[in-house]
Amino acid sequence: MEQQETTHEPIRRLRADLRKAAASAMSIQEARYLVDLYYQMQDFRVASAAEVRAMSKSGEPVTVVDWVLETTEAIEAEIKKALEVYTDAHAMGRWSKGVIGIGPVIAAGLLAHIDVTKTKTVGGLWRFAGLDPTSRWNKKEKRPWNAKLKVLCWKCGESFVKQSGRPESLYGRLWVERKELETRRNLAGELAEQARTALERKRIGKDTEAYLWYSGCLTRDAAEKILSAPAEKRGAMVKQLAGEPDSGTRMLPPAHTHARAKRWAVKVFLCHYWEESYRQTYGKEPPEIYSITMLGHAHKIEPENSIKAKQN
Repeated sequence: MEQQETTHEPIRRLRADLRKAAASAMSIQEARYLVDLYYQMQDFRVASAAEVRAMSKSGEPVTVVDWVLETTEAIEAEIKKALEVYTDAHAMGRWSKGVIGIGPVIAAGLLAHIDVTKTKTVGGLWRFAGLDPTSRWNKKEKRPWNAKLKVLCWKCGESFVKQSGRPESLYGRLWVERKELETRRNLAGELAEQARTALERKRIGKDTEAYLWYSGCLTRDAAEKILSAPAEKRGAMVKQLAGEPDSGTRMLPPAHTHARAKRWAVKVFLCHYWEESYRQTYGKEPPEIYSITMLGHAHKIEPENSIKAKQN
């Protein structure tokens, strides 16, 4: 234990200076770098932990690899603490962390990549985040979205799904509601054109379950039976109940409707983020059209932060 404390002492010595710098002097570029570094180290830690477990089972010595794992964990924790301080120093950082499922790393990434003075509409922010389905990236053209922000939005969506069992999680609840709606529309054949387009644009092997959904090999009754079955049995059922292409209804696979619903929940969150950032930047209310018309709603969806504030 004493040796471990000595090994990690240089990391501990950095804490005070690191947090002071994070609060007062961290640049946007540095915040972006630290967010990227955090996730890289997280991936490395997970891989290292698996390696340690594998070597331990085989009886091989793991002293050095275990030390690397512990050191990686320590650095990862310090980066997270620095980003905690950084986000505490910014209004939108504090606002983001008030949302269930959003921690200091994602909040810092949003701060570092979103500038309301450059993305002047919610639609512009969605496109910048890679959430506009009409946006295409053609060869020899500049990517029309920010790849790192797109990954962060994916992580937001994953967090909302994980928090969806909590009644107080607005975006988790919206994901559940939207998934139910997407599933009903899918079964009714309302997404047949989207299925046809996906089959044309994606390289989907004919031996995959996805192909059977996209190409109309399943009837609505068959799809309903599959979706009502336990997840581990669905794959076999798809192959058993599938007919010839277009013998049923062209539909999106469950994973596709899951992703569509998750993307929609993230777009609602980004809409709220943009609106709050607009208030912080310009000192006035944002145009109402963004929170109603662009989300396809007849009424405004209030941000989770506002709902919790009213309840308290």
